[in-house]
Amino acid sequence: MASPSNSSQNGGILGVSNKTSFGRCTLTVKTSSGNITTQPGTAIVNYLVVAGGGSGAGLGGGGGAGGVTNVLSASVCAATAYPAVIGAGATGGTNMQRGANGVDSSFLTTTTSGGGAAGSHAPGPGPGSSPISNRAGVPGGSGGGGGMSTGGPSAAGTGVACQGNPGGTGYTVNPAEAAGGGGGDTGAGGNATSGTGGAGGAGTDFSPFYGTGFGVSGVLAGGGGGAARLDQCGSATAGAAGSGGAGSGTNTDTNAPSATANTGSGGGGAGYQSGPAAPTTGGSGGSGVVVVKELNKASGVWSMQSQFSAVQQGTWPRFIPTFTMATKGIFMVAGGGGSGSYPSNGGGGGGGVVLTPNSYTATFCGEAGSAIPITVGAGGTGVGWEILTIPGTDSVIGDSSTLNILTAKGGGGGSAGYPGWPVDPDAYNGRTGGSGGGGYGQNGGAGAAATQPGQTGDSGTYGFGFAGGAGNAGPRSGGGGGGAGAAGQDGQPGDGGDGGAGKDVTPVMGALGTPFYGPTNGFFAGGGGATDCGSTGGNGGAGPSGPLSGGGPAAYGGSPQTYRVGGAGGANTGGGAGASYAVNGPSTPATGGAIGGSGRIIINFPDSNTVSVTPGTNSVNPSPGSTKTAVFTVSGTLTVS
Repeated sequence: MASPSNSSQNGGILGVSNKTSFGRCTLTVKTSSGNITTQPGTAIVNYLVVAGGGSGAGLGGGGGAGGVTNVLSASVCAATAYPAVIGAGATGGTNMQRGANGVDSSFLTTTTSGGGAAGSHAPGPGPGSSPISNRAGVPGGSGGGGGMSTGGPSAAGTGVACQGNPGGTGYTVNPAEAAGGGGGDTGAGGNATSGTGGAGGAGTDFSPFYGTGFGVSGVLAGGGGGAARLDQCGSATAGAAGSGGAGSGTNTDTNAPSATANTGSGGGGAGYQSGPAAPTTGGSGGSGVVVVKELNKASGVWSMQSQFSAVQQGTWPRFIPTFTMATKGIFMVAGGGGSGSYPSNGGGGGGGVVLTPNSYTATFCGEAGSAIPITVGAGGTGVGWEILTIPGTDSVIGDSSTLNILTAKGGGGGSAGYPGWPVDPDAYNGRTGGSGGGGYGQNGGAGAAATQPGQTGDSGTYGFGFAGGAGNAGPRSGGGGGGAGAAGQDGQPGDGGDGGAGKDVTPVMGALGTPFYGPTNGFFAGGGGATDCGSTGGNGGAGPSGPLSGGGPAAYGGSPQTYRVGGAGGANTGGGAGASYAVNGPSTPATGGAIGGSGRIIINFPDSNTVSVTPGTNSVNPSPGSTKTAVFTVSGTLTVS
């Protein structure tokens, strides 16, 4: 007769003894992007996701720590590979350059934001000067510290709620200038005072959860210290680094220390002594990390009370079944990006597109025949002057209960600049998204990169998205938003750039016609057109048969030159919004740029399947080729048997 200790499916039995240990847990520390494969008996994991840290600035503040999320008791499927994306730390800014934000990290359903870049020095006009906009710290997982500046206050970057903290402000009185510290996961960055740089915000000690085999003995995500100016007739103190391997500030003509790799901490700010033109470089941010703790099979003898308590807390190991869904192709498009309002602004990027092969099988956690959540992304909202435009939202098959398996990324918003210093200097540039938004013309703003092709897993394998076009400062013409089929056009002399073409999905999905595709002829996610300072605006992204892929055309000045709203992205096309045109006109979100087009999800099934959808605005229809086609124009559920 087998021993009682081996009779339980979970590796333990119920008894009078109160043995509450799961035995040896397995810890995986992921320091570079790739898959993490669960063990055969694993049903629950705890995991920690830390993004890359922001850079310290030359003559400026400390970088903000990457965003941090600690998730307890997440359900997973046993013996399954799950992609982990590890964000890089940002390279330190040189001399008066601000640097960059760290890169996002992700695992399962969690994405954390890269740490914010620090503000730099901005003394005003003259040789070696940088734009005044560079003095502010940048928002991020934790915000970057404000730079030292004689041109006015140096604001700190804000942190993402539940991921980090804001940076500290800079001190601007000459000759006792100093810069703020970057925010950390536990505390905000310190404000600079006369001659003293702000300390970096404290990191967090995760060793009680995961041990000490990562970070700095388990401590992660501290903010970089701010720099100080060492005057010849005085003294100055650089800001100390936050805990967790962050870089400290300096107060002389020396480069600042970089953060420790795989801590997500911010780099230190580089100070100066000889003068503001001294070539010092801020410290680079530390790369991110993902830590996974698997709760293995229960072992030993358990009391009824202990088992009940573990079940209530969601920590009792349990079997989670899987089921498969065979398809004849899946098409997904996310919501398109919104646009800004002023001459020479860029168009919104089209939503990212996911297009699987026409024989694609998806695997889910759960019982066969379970309802699968379907999310259709909304288009990004238009904004007025000087405000960061709103990206479209993602379209997703699955949710946290099924572990999202396919995600189309929302399109990036276009620029929203104004010929002055904007509230947020990044408003001059397009925003990243499934396809990137276009840049501002007057300041030569950059077109944003596409994030859809860069995803890990199925969404990346089958993803489509292109960058937005750059603004042209000469003729002051904005760049077109990127599309799922082509990049946005750069600003042209006297003409805003056209949006990039949409993606033709008919080679996989077939010529399904208007009931399935709407009026797009199978082309989706075109980029929005850009404005210029003349009388013509860029066209929306087009397919070969015409402007049917959903990208909105830009507005143009006309006579008289007054506010005119750009073309919205087409409903359920994922098209990016065309830029609006305003002359001394409105600057509020309610009367600003145009709205991106909402998304759509279409799935072809073999005719032998029984398919149902909710709500009633979605549909299941027979289609050519012995298939059934489910069409989602709003969020709902899908059930297949």
